[in-house]
Amino acid sequence: MEKALLVSIQLKTDKGHWRIEDISSELEELAFSTSVEVVENIICICDKATANYLVGKGKVEEISLIANEEGVDTVIFSHDLSGTQQRNLEKAIGKKTIDRTQLILDIFSHRARSPEGKMQVELAQLQYLLPRLSGKGIMLSNLGGGIGTRGPGETKLEVDRRQIRKKIGKLKNDLNVFRLHRLTMHKKRKANNLPVVALVGYTSAGKSTLLNRLTESNQVTSEKLFTTLDPLSKSLQLPNGQNIIVSDTVGFLHDLPHHLIEAFKATLEEVNDADLLIHVLDVADSRLYQHNQAVLSVLDELGAKDKPVLTALNKIDLVKDRSWLEVSKKDFSGSILLSAKTGENLGALIAGIEEYFSGLMLSLKIIIPHGRMELVDFFYRLAKVNKIDYLQEGVEIDLTIPRKLYDKIAQDKDIKIIN
Repeated sequence: MEKALLVSIQLKTDKGHWRIEDISSELEELAFSTSVEVVENIICICDKATANYLVGKGKVEEISLIANEEGVDTVIFSHDLSGTQQRNLEKAIGKKTIDRTQLILDIFSHRARSPEGKMQVELAQLQYLLPRLSGKGIMLSNLGGGIGTRGPGETKLEVDRRQIRKKIGKLKNDLNVFRLHRLTMHKKRKANNLPVVALVGYTSAGKSTLLNRLTESNQVTSEKLFTTLDPLSKSLQLPNGQNIIVSDTVGFLHDLPHHLIEAFKATLEEVNDADLLIHVLDVADSRLYQHNQAVLSVLDELGAKDKPVLTALNKIDLVKDRSWLEVSKKDFSGSILLSAKTGENLGALIAGIEEYFSGLMLSLKIIIPHGRMELVDFFYRLAKVNKIDYLQEGVEIDLTIPRKLYDKIAQDKDIKIIN
C-alpha cells in the first residue's frame, strides 16, 4: 500500500470559516478514499503563501525529514499548489508531491463508471495538466505511478499544448452529445408532466442511501467520499398517487476547484432542471454548518440558489445527544430529521415532498371512449386513479392529476371532462 504524508495548511489570508482541524480531518478522509496509508498529518498555519514553496523553508525541511524517515511515497498538500511550487517542493523533499485537487481527481478517476463520467474526469485532468506542462516534476514524469498520477491516458508527457487543447476540445464536443441526449430525456419528462426532485448535498451526506430508501433501488453506497459520480434517476409514487422522479447527484465539496464544477456541469444540470431540491445534510458531522455553506456556494455557482429546497438532516441514528437534534432543527428552518439508513422519520420527508407538490395537483372526473383504453394506462402512470367505472357510454375515471397535465387532457377531443 502506498504511504502518504499529509500537510494540512491554513493561510491567514484565506477566506472561509474552516478551522485547521476541519481542513486536516477532511484531507484524511480524502486520502482514506484512495486507500493509501497515512503515516502522519502535519499541521501548518501560515500568515501568507510563499511564491517558492507555499510554506516557509523551515517547514519544507521538516516535511522532507519526516517524509524520508517514514519512507513515504507521496506528500499531499491540502492547499492547491502552483506548477512552480510543486516542482520546488518535489526537488526539496525528494518525493512525489501532489495537492488537494490532484487527490480529488484521483478519487474521481476511480469512481467514474459510465463513458460520460470517464470523459468528465479526463477533461478535468487535462485542464489541470495544461498549465503545468513546462518543467515537469516527479508527479508528471511518472504518470500511472500511484495516487495522483492516474492521468488521462497520455503515455508521453512531451505532448504539446496544442495536442492537449485539441483533446480538450474533442472531449467537450463528445460531452455535448451526452448533454443533448439528457436534454431530450428532460423534455420527455416535462411532456409527461413528471416533477423532478434532485438530491444535493456534501459528499458522504447519505444521498445515495436516501435514494435507495425512497425508491427501493440498489445504488452502491460507501463511507468513502464521492461514491456517486454518475447521476442516477428513479421513479417514486407518492402516497397521493403522484409520480415523481428522484435524482441522485455528485457530492459537493468546499473549495471545489472551478474547472471540476465546469467539467461536471452537464451532469449537474439535473439540479437546475429539478422542481424541488432535497438538501441532505449529515447532522452527526461536527462540520454541519460548514458543509451547509459549501453546498449553498456550489448551488450559487450553478445558478440554482433560488430553487425551492427541503432540508433533510440525515444520520440522526449516529447522534447520541438528542438535544443537538433540536438545536439543529431550529437552525435549519423547516428541516426534517431522519435516518436514511434505518428509515426513521422517512415518512415525514415523503409527506414534505407530497405537501410541496400537492398544491400542483387537481381533482378531476372524466369519461373516455371504450376505443381509447390506452388512456387508462396513461392515467395510472401519471396520475392517481381514485375510482374507475365502466359505463355504456365509456369509462368514467375519478382522477387526481398534476395541474400541468390538465391542458393536455382538455385538448384531447375524445376526453369528456365532467367536473
